[in-house]
Amino acid sequence: MDYGHYEENHLKVEMDEKVAIVTLNRPEKHNAVNAKLHTGLEHLLTELSYDAAVGAIVLTGAGKSFCAGGDLVDFYPPDHTIRNSLRNRRLNWSLVHCEAPLIAAINGTAAGLGASIALLCDVTFMSDTAKIGDTHVNVGLTAGDGGQVIWPLLVGPHRAKEYLMAGELIPAAEADRIGLVNHVVPADELMKSALAYAHKVAGGAQSAVRWTKMAINKMLEQQQTLNLDFGLATEFMCQQTEDMQEAMKAFREKRPPNFQGS
Repeated sequence: MDYGHYEENHLKVEMDEKVAIVTLNRPEKHNAVNAKLHTGLEHLLTELSYDAAVGAIVLTGAGKSFCAGGDLVDFYPPDHTIRNSLRNRRLNWSLVHCEAPLIAAINGTAAGLGASIALLCDVTFMSDTAKIGDTHVNVGLTAGDGGQVIWPLLVGPHRAKEYLMAGELIPAAEADRIGLVNHVVPADELMKSALAYAHKVAGGAQSAVRWTKMAINKMLEQQQTLNLDFGLATEFMCQQTEDMQEAMKAFREKRPPNFQGS
């Protein structure tokens, strides 16, 4: 199947035998997720999931970053309304419901939504020079678009709250220490390591591999049902606060925000 049309959604797809290499391709914006990339990734993961030629997927970022998170300027489509705010959950769903094994190759900073995308993959390989963190609170938002789903499952609720409430980017060594990612490897060995594992599972008994993954992902589905809608709803509510307005003003003025606790 030809996936070249996804280039307009800032996604590059290459096949390496049975492994699809998907690259978030907005390097000039540190692969920040805008409306086109958001929609494209939702649809692409669904298509790859049911492509008989695809035994595994490696997801990585172009340039120096994995994904800087949501694009504060161009995140919502032009026709966005309050009614469709919860459509953002579709990206979470497409990550969890993708039946093909999904391996993240975290080549650089993965922040906010970028961290959620990486951590909702099945197996995570991280460059030893990369950083990861859910930074939503730094711009006055709830960590609501997937961070509140996956972090507690990976590191437990107390550690999840510690990192999500502080909004800090943590280095690879710390992510490794707390069990947030599967493997930390030298930067120049990242793709080699991720691809080696991807080819291993792509060459396995596909029904057994996929159904093992989906059986475990039932736990992720339950967690999404439990708190994803609440997280997204409160994230939208935060956009109405003075703190969020201050965060956007600080972003435009390229300075730290001065929150007043609204």
